[in-house]
Parts: sequence; structure tokens; C-alpha cells
Amino acid sequence: MKKITRKKHLEMRLQSIPAHPKPKVGLEQYTTPSIIASDLIWNAHSLGDIEDLDIVDLGCGTGVFAIGSALMGANSSIGVDIDEDSIALAMDVKDKLHVGNVEFIVSDICDFNGASGADTVFQNPPFGSQRNADSGQDLKFIQKAIELNCDVLYSFHMASTEEFLIKYYNDNNLEITHIFRYKFPIPKIYDFHTKEKQDVDVIAIRAELK
Repeated sequence: MKKITRKKHLEMRLQSIPAHPKPKVGLEQYTTPSIIASDLIWNAHSLGDIEDLDIVDLGCGTGVFAIGSALMGANSSIGVDIDEDSIALAMDVKDKLHVGNVEFIVSDICDFNGASGADTVFQNPPFGSQRNADSGQDLKFIQKAIELNCDVLYSFHMASTEEFLIKYYNDNNLEITHIFRYKFPIPKIYDFHTKEKQDVDVIAIRAELK
């Protein structure tokens, strides 16, 4: 597999990864846009957090961070998601893109223990945006990353919870080194949505385990 050397090429490859086939409102499934995923993966690669390392994508959906990391030279990538439909699609995309060293597992992330000592963890947990408040699910994802004893964590959160999260990360021996800010588009895919698209302010925190 030829190594990607330009960010735009990475974004173009990630554009071929479809959205969740049957989004489930209870799981708050919103696909990470390729422009956001490629930006974060490119930055992570630039910081030395991907190439020749072991990557875990918690709540991977259709596999954008697991597959994107493999495209950028990861030693191995594991994507974990509770939704069988999403995992089936991720596996199909992996095969179509001829991406090796990627494994997908159907599991609740709380029950997953198959990658202790992972180098880098990516995660895009439920935002809680439909309730206009953090659902608390993202904290479970943070704790799982800590349990996996990863070196570096990249995690998406609602920007409105930033002050709380900074304290939470510090209290859990996670040193925040970078905060990336994005406008995350929420499309009209559920019955309760009233707008065709709504942009939500999110942050992606890079943190190191102390």
C-alpha cells in the first residue's frame, strides 16, 4: 500500500467511507466528516502518534480513524463499536481500499480489553447534543482509554463542556497538550431533527497519560 504524503489525498481516500448505514438514535451515530477526520489524523501523524504504532479507534462507527491511521502507516489498527451494521460496513470498506493491518470488533467499549498497551487511541463518543448537554458517555470512553494504558488519547467532545473536561482530564492524570476546534455538521437523519443541517462546536483533545 502506497504511503499517503499529502493531506488532501488522505481526505479524498476517507471520502469513500460511507456514513452509518442505519443510524440509531440511541447511539447518537453521526459520521465524522472526512475533512475533520483527515485534519485530526494528519495532525496526529505530524506529532508522531500514528506511524509504526498500534492504534485503537473506540466507537469507530464505519471505521474512519482506524482506516485513516492505517493509511498513514500505523503498525496496526483496531476499531471497536457496539453496532454490527457499522462494523460490517467498515470491514467492507477496508477490503475495498485494500488496507491491511486493520481489525474490527463488535463490542461495547466498556467490555473491550483486547488492546492493552495501545500507543494511540482515537474516539468520537456520543456528544449528547440531542439533549443540549453532555450525555456522560464521553467520560466512559476516557476511562476506557486510561484502562487500555495508551500513551496518547484523541477524543471529541462538545465545546461547551471544555472547562469541565480540562479539570476532568487533569484529575485523571491526563496531560492536555493540544485542543483542536471544529464545526461538526449534524445532518437531518433522525425524526426529531428540525433543520436540514446544524453545525455544532466541538473540540478534539489530545492528551498524554502521565
